[in-house]
Amino acid sequence: MIMVHQVFDLENISDIFDNYDNYSDYEVTLEMAPCIKGGSIHSINVVSAVVYSLACFLAVTGNMVVMVVIFYNRHKLSSTDIYLLHLAVADLLFAVTLPFWAVDAISGWVFGNAMCKVISLLQEVNFYSGILLLACISVNRYLSIVYSIKNHQQKRPFLIQLVCVAVWVLAILLSLPILYKGEYILPDIDRTMCYEILSGESAETWRITTRFLRHIIGFLVPLTVMIFCYSATIWRLCETRGFQKQKAMKVIIAVVLAFLFCWLPHNITVFIDTLMRAKLIVDSCDRRNHIDGALSATQTLGFLHSCINPILYAFIGVKFRNNLVRFLASVGLIKQSATPQYMRSVSSSSVSGLTETTI
Repeated sequence: MIMVHQVFDLENISDIFDNYDNYSDYEVTLEMAPCIKGGSIHSINVVSAVVYSLACFLAVTGNMVVMVVIFYNRHKLSSTDIYLLHLAVADLLFAVTLPFWAVDAISGWVFGNAMCKVISLLQEVNFYSGILLLACISVNRYLSIVYSIKNHQQKRPFLIQLVCVAVWVLAILLSLPILYKGEYILPDIDRTMCYEILSGESAETWRITTRFLRHIIGFLVPLTVMIFCYSATIWRLCETRGFQKQKAMKVIIAVVLAFLFCWLPHNITVFIDTLMRAKLIVDSCDRRNHIDGALSATQTLGFLHSCINPILYAFIGVKFRNNLVRFLASVGLIKQSATPQYMRSVSSSSVSGLTETTI
């Protein structure tokens, strides 16, 4: 949100926004002007652009491989494969938005008002859908391993597809507030922003409400589901014996730790910022500058999660590696004679169907 108060000179507005490397992700008011310190931010913008571009390349490459391998084995899709496919689509679409923000970090928003809304909506939709799909995968692991109903799920793939459709619909509904964003040209400055523009007395209430909604549905609820499901799954695996048990536990622990590592710092930082804006925490110039810097750093870390998903949910998984090797052999990228030995090692490590339930 941008609120212009006449008590400040608009000629000094550049000093405010020069300290932000991704204008689309902060809600700045001119009341903060005395708290913002001047300084060159160009090098930080360049670093952000490079990180966004690299994350886009890795995420697009990794998730395209996931999608190709899943489609290659589409004749025997499991419930996990269906969730993986939708998750790969979510991460892929999320990654597509990163080049736009990379250009924005260097040159400002140059793509117009309509693209501002489209790209912002696309990014928000895939943020929600990605996290909700992670929660769905954790539930699927829980049901498959703890209650051993994998075969029942495979007989009803329509129900899994219906859950995925519900996730996308919910993600779109939760993302509709982002349509308040639009192209904003800073007064007397050759810099255009893709930014959330709110006005009126209810603007502050609206912003706080949507933020808390994002905290709860976009992080706390999926995190709670993941912790419960994976805790119960690990407890169940501890009651089994065999090498596959340890391998499954490693994947599950990696899933939870990666989710926490990428998104917990950003959500904590945004939550503190929300409390400061709601006047529940005393604001100060020094605290404001530290929070703004933390928002930029932790958001970049969150963006990298789309690169990690293909590794954790696909390349570490026994079943996916099996299918990947088979696909590479079919297109001649590896020797066909190398696959039998690998297949035997996978088959011999299967215990009570856990290979099928290990991402």
